[in-house]
Amino acid sequence: MSALESEELRGLYEETSTIAVVGCSANPDKPANKVPRYLQEVGYRIVPVNPREEMILGERSPDALGEVDVAVDLVVVFRPADEAPQIAADAVSVGA
Repeated sequence: MSALESEELRGLYEETSTIAVVGCSANPDKPANKVPRYLQEVGYRIVPVNPREEMILGERSPDALGEVDVAVDLVVVFRPADEAPQIAADAVSVGA
């Protein structure tokens, strides 16, 4: 990653308060739990999105990004690459 890309990412995270995590896991051994847990610990509001879980990291887990009932600044994705185009479209539709 170039220095410019690092700066852009840093700026994005400085402007962010709420992060939806599509594919967030309840399993503490998986990166899909470790990463959002860390983000939560450093002060971000995490909205886990996982149809198989009701609660993750102390937060209600909606089945889909379109069901998130708070404003989302950023979407982090832990899903297979072939699902990314639809998740990106959903992220745009919720204003992330």
